[in-house]
Amino acid sequence: MASGVKFHPCFLLSYYLIGVLVTAHNFPQAQLIPYYGQHLMKASIGTPPVDIYGIIDTASDLVWTQCVPCDVCFNQIHPKFDPKKSSTYSEISCHSKKCQEWDQIHCSPLNSCNYVSGYTSGLSKGVLAKEKVTITSTSGQAVSFDIAFGCAHNNTINYNDHTTGLIALGLGPLSFPSQIGSKMFSYCLLPYGTEYTDPSITGKISFGNGSEVVGDGVVSTPFVAVGNQYYVTLEGISVGDTYVPFNSSRKVSMGNILIDSGSTLFALPPDFYNRLEVEVKKRISIEPMKNDTLLGNRLCYRTEITNDNGPLLTVHFDGADVELKPIQIFNQPVRGYDIYCFAIINHAKTELADLGDQGLYGNYVQANFLIGFDLETRMVSFKPTDCTKL
Repeated sequence: MASGVKFHPCFLLSYYLIGVLVTAHNFPQAQLIPYYGQHLMKASIGTPPVDIYGIIDTASDLVWTQCVPCDVCFNQIHPKFDPKKSSTYSEISCHSKKCQEWDQIHCSPLNSCNYVSGYTSGLSKGVLAKEKVTITSTSGQAVSFDIAFGCAHNNTINYNDHTTGLIALGLGPLSFPSQIGSKMFSYCLLPYGTEYTDPSITGKISFGNGSEVVGDGVVSTPFVAVGNQYYVTLEGISVGDTYVPFNSSRKVSMGNILIDSGSTLFALPPDFYNRLEVEVKKRISIEPMKNDTLLGNRLCYRTEITNDNGPLLTVHFDGADVELKPIQIFNQPVRGYDIYCFAIINHAKTELADLGDQGLYGNYVQANFLIGFDLETRMVSFKPTDCTKL
């Protein structure tokens, strides 16, 4: 999903939070709960604490959660945060520097800093406020941070009912990493559908020193910051041993694809996608579905595509080759139906058409990789990992 706070100097080394020293050996780490193609970071907010479950989104810059009263909001199974019941809640003044760090604000008659945040699927509106947010650490103890967040009172976004809001991981000053002074973070996403086979398994997200992605099998590619988002350079994709370049001319622009943990699909421009689909079809002997009114023009099969009957794809980023197995690039979009669809799409005539000649690297194909973002070296790293066993 696609959009500042100065961090205290002591945050850059180590910091004491509720009696816990946060170091490279004990660093903030939260559960990631998969649900319907999204990955929800568990945290708590306020005093006394209320659990929140925010979609992690590398393409967003504002942390927000639904609050009482909620005039127009999506349904959620968890209790909404009620700021009147928290002793640590305080609204941010409209004339403060903190308020000016968001680009879509207006002052209320009571001097509140009212925000608007836009996404492909709708808007979130509410009040910017300060509050204590608590997550776990690798030692199992809780660590807390005072952050600015959006207390949402009006949302036209249609999120799933296990979600309470958004944990923004972008480069802007109001994102979660920026506000806690974290110069790096990493996450390991569970494969799509894990919640149906074993709901007790969760992924992980880690922040700060100790969250580096290192060891055998790690590949890294530089990112370009565009609008506080992480864009990397995709040179092409190999289907088996056949190389399909991003452009027929084999010339690519730097930063031509967005890494987006808040979106599901791997979306490509029409010309690149069409050439890629031809090669994928060649390597699957099964006849694809045709003219399905529900699935549109997506490449889908009525037979499960496995490592035995599907192709291996290698995604060639600048300086990093990432291998995707068939079970990572085909999934069941409709639970209960034996339909298996390609997780890469042609973004023309979709809500992502505004990407133009750029692409989007969604969370389906990020699963079972430990993926790290180093904000100082400006690198994204990938390490093949069984995220169910972390």
